[in-house]
Parts: sequence; C-alpha cells; structure tokens
Amino acid sequence: MSEYEYVEKTPLRLKSDSGIKKKKKKHKNEKKLLEQVSKVAEVAEEEKQNKPTELKQTNAELAFQKMQEKMQKERILQKASMTHKQRVEEFNRHLDSLTEHFDIPKVSWTK
Repeated sequence: MSEYEYVEKTPLRLKSDSGIKKKKKKHKNEKKLLEQVSKVAEVAEEEKQNKPTELKQTNAELAFQKMQEKMQKERILQKASMTHKQRVEEFNRHLDSLTEHFDIPKVSWTK
C-alpha cells in the first residue's frame, strides 16, 4: 500500500466556511453624509460662479514673463542670423579644436 492512499481527497475547508457568518453593519449616518456632500458641492459651485475667472499676475510673474519673451526673441534672432551651412562649418571647426581624448572609440562586435 502506498503512503498516499489514506490522504483525504476532499477540498480544504476554511474556518470562515464553517457556517459562522458575520453580520454586516448598517450605516446609520449614510443619509447625513450624503446630505453634507451635496451641500458642499452646492457651495463649491456657488463659489465658482461668484469668483472672477481672471487671475491677476504679480509683479514678479510679469517680470519673469517679459524676460522669457526677451530671451526667446534673442534665441530666434541668433538662430536666424546664420544659415545651416554656416552652423555646420562652425561646429566642425569646434570639433577640430578638441583633442583626440574626447573622440568616441570605435565599438565593433566583429573585431
């Protein structure tokens, strides 16, 4: 006879399945909570309607925005001052001035 012949072959039963069931608690305050939530939503909607939609910027925000626009204009003018060919030539001159220390070594799987 095998060791496994006396093993019980029915599925395991957990303690909670033994017939003891917990009662669900009833929420007594559900109606009150729903009323409060609806009141809060109404108040929020009223505040939205009463507030002006325009937000005024502070002096610092205005100064920051002006500087951003100025810097953007300068970048555009700088890029427009040279053609693509001139930019490539300048970049090549810059690369020629660098030492070989900064060159990327050739990576090959075959050699």
